[in-house]
Amino acid sequence: MRFHALIHAAFEKLGIIEAWIHNKQHQLTCSHTYAGDKLPANGEFDFLIVMGGPQSPRDAEKLPYLKAEIALIAKTIAQQKPVLGFCLGAQLIAESLGAKTERSPEKEIGIFPIELTEAGRQDPIFKDFPVKFNGLHWHYDMPSIPPKAVLLAKSGGCPHQAFRYGNKVYGLQFHLEPKLSDIQEMIKNCADDLAPSKFTQTEAELLQQDYSVIHNYMELILDKLMEGV
Repeated sequence: MRFHALIHAAFEKLGIIEAWIHNKQHQLTCSHTYAGDKLPANGEFDFLIVMGGPQSPRDAEKLPYLKAEIALIAKTIAQQKPVLGFCLGAQLIAESLGAKTERSPEKEIGIFPIELTEAGRQDPIFKDFPVKFNGLHWHYDMPSIPPKAVLLAKSGGCPHQAFRYGNKVYGLQFHLEPKLSDIQEMIKNCADDLAPSKFTQTEAELLQQDYSVIHNYMELILDKLMEGV
């Protein structure tokens, strides 16, 4: 299968997703849209991954490449291909479905619990998750929930942590993919984000986490999505 990833910053990596793709012997291409890479044509990939980044869709008028991404995501969804987005990526998916990005009630930076909604507990993928599980958060914004989409999860600082549209499109406001080296890069490039708040962990707290736990959840999501393709 041909995977394509939309990348929004040099320090925003695919993490363990890249290893999973290669281990399963799939193909991977990427567009670093912030650096001027052209977007692929819809026929050039089978599965679209939309990564996070420091940008906000609320600034899309100033960032034409985000508007182009939103159009590509909408076309991909219309073609009934799988789409998976993280953080900014989830917001861009929601935008493509007509739901505007909002400010989250709380900034969240760190490993914090996520709680499944009743719909999340019945979801084809998340039904195999604990009702409460940890994920990495690094955000100020959150997606609105698009019409006909299903809210799957929430957290103490953000009521819109995950949604599903149809059966192949998932937007996750949280991260499950980063490796420790990716966290180190995020800390280096986004140090100002670590200003203390109710839901902000320190650098030391971020670096001492066991990320293998969330990696298991990430692989479960990818495996489950592939079952329906």
